[in-house]
Amino acid sequence: MELIEDILAGRPRAVARAISLLENGDPEGEELLRRLYPERKEGLVLGVTGAPGSGKSTLTDQLIERYRRKNVPVGVVAVDPSSPFTGGAILGDRIRMMRHSLDRGVFIRSMATRGQLGGLAKATGEAIAVFEAAGMFMILVETVGVGQDEVEVVKLADIVLVVLTPGQGDEIQAFKAGIMEIADIFVINKADAPGAERLEKQLKAMLDMGRKDRGLPPVVKTVATEGRGVDKLTAAIEDFRNNRDPVLREARKKRLISWMLLDTIQSRLFDKVRGGLSAEEFEAHVERIFRRESDPFTEADRILERLK
Repeated sequence: MELIEDILAGRPRAVARAISLLENGDPEGEELLRRLYPERKEGLVLGVTGAPGSGKSTLTDQLIERYRRKNVPVGVVAVDPSSPFTGGAILGDRIRMMRHSLDRGVFIRSMATRGQLGGLAKATGEAIAVFEAAGMFMILVETVGVGQDEVEVVKLADIVLVVLTPGQGDEIQAFKAGIMEIADIFVINKADAPGAERLEKQLKAMLDMGRKDRGLPPVVKTVATEGRGVDKLTAAIEDFRNNRDPVLREARKKRLISWMLLDTIQSRLFDKVRGGLSAEEFEAHVERIFRRESDPFTEADRILERLK
């Protein structure tokens, strides 16, 4: 297949075509991924997550520049929230990275969440596999930035950056379980703003109380708009990468595979259920629940029973 050869050669149009097929659930995309999977070259997947307005896109843009200086091919998945009404998205993250658009060593793909929770689009893991097949050794995944439950990125990334900024309301909100537990490296961006020192002290105190058993993650201060502190951040990333326990690294890779496998099973089961159920039949189940003649659990069992 010519498309596979073009992807393995790292041609941008072929990579874009493959990801579009996977995003749209095209059977050709599935067959493509079957054949590409054994050809993947293992890259470093770096997750960038945090609250809206924390400067994730600007920081990602600076990281792209640093790795391109080393001539490392970079793939980026920038996930944006989609409208609950139209399904569309602004895909504004790409605008902040426009200066890399003519660099053939950088591929930036914007994705809409399309209703997926946890800050990621469904096809993100598949896009990572395509990037690895295309020989991109640094893969950046920037999540939506929707809040404290944005933890799905830990299933995909080898290293997770959690980006915090001073002055965004009550700092205690930032220190809740979930997003704070997934960080391998904390980044305090906009470190020139008032309250940055206070945020750093509070963060380190909180980590000292809650993560003694796992060791404390590094905390790096940056001003991404000016590129300040980004070299220290890349050094922290490389240090973490080089000193990581190989067993833990392997466990993360297996976690990505298990997530993709479970997601594929779930998707196929759902397709089978909907494929054997007309709109009228589905509405009949809804109607019985609405009239309190039944409940969602009983009706779900009845629908699933048809699979047998």
